[in-house]
Amino acid sequence: MSEASKTVENANWQSICQERDLIKNVGVCALLGEHQVAIFKIDNGDIYAINNYDPFSDANVLSRGICGDVKGQPVVASPIYKQHFNLSNGQCLEDDSVSIPVYQVRIIDGLVEISE
Repeated sequence: MSEASKTVENANWQSICQERDLIKNVGVCALLGEHQVAIFKIDNGDIYAINNYDPFSDANVLSRGICGDVKGQPVVASPIYKQHFNLSNGQCLEDDSVSIPVYQVRIIDGLVEISE
């Protein structure tokens, strides 16, 4: 597993939005420090946060991708070239050598927080 695919784990949490503001299977983008983060709430209610940067198109667009399930894995498909990224670990399904950062998410009193 590459360093980029490891979950960012530390004690700094940033409030992003209310959980009720997230629409299932529709991504939103938030600024986390200096990084754009794509946030997704999927059908079962789980919330994921990944880097918004698509390494294949060299653009910050993953929050505009389509959420789904590929062989039991929660994924987002890039809106540009359609590569699928696992929302749990950031791994690209079409290219094992590529992964993107993922971030820890927690809900505190209905507020979505992401680790910086």
